[in-house]
Amino acid sequence: MSYTLITANRNYSSWSLRPWMLMKALGIPFVDRLEPFAHSVNYAAFRAFSPTGQVPVLMDESRTAWDSLGITLYLADRHAGVWPQDEDARAFAQCAVAEMHSGFSTLRNECPMNVGVRVEQDLPSPSLNRDIARLAELWGEGLKRFGGPYLAGPAFTAADAFYAPVAFRVRTYALDVGPAARKWVDHILAHPAMQEWEAAALAETWREESHEAEVGAAGRIIQDDRA
Repeated sequence: MSYTLITANRNYSSWSLRPWMLMKALGIPFVDRLEPFAHSVNYAAFRAFSPTGQVPVLMDESRTAWDSLGITLYLADRHAGVWPQDEDARAFAQCAVAEMHSGFSTLRNECPMNVGVRVEQDLPSPSLNRDIARLAELWGEGLKRFGGPYLAGPAFTAADAFYAPVAFRVRTYALDVGPAARKWVDHILAHPAMQEWEAAALAETWREESHEAEVGAAGRIIQDDRA
């Protein structure tokens, strides 16, 4: 196996962070290839390496795996640790990953990922409040049932990788997920792989207009730590 993982801007690309974080945390070696968002729509350029014209994409010699969930399932067939060993914890982690992959649309739309800034948000919509309440409930359940410090027990798994971008969102927008869930946020933000991703995000000097407009529409930027 010889992996190349293709991702986009560290500051913006929450979908890219998931498999990157998973592979880093589990010690799965890969070539790290960055293809930045040059425009608001990058479909034509990304089609050169991605069937969907989107990132992330994992290349394994002649085989291509795409979509953050597809990549996770591909890696789980080949590497231990993607899912918890305990059956109850594994079922929880798999459902939590599926829920993140298909849900939380308001959170994505109203709190776009932007690692390097802090935003004083406008009044959250009822739908966003529901998403935040569900995050607090889900994370709290995992931590209580399986003992932490990760969402499905003592070891990092795909569940933590899939919610890692949300940890950045919680910090960027000062979202109130409650003390139990906040403990996990602080723990995952301190992970060496998250620190590496954040350092790269802050060092990026390019800006993509549509992504900047999205975060500007979410509220007032009160701090910008980017280069």
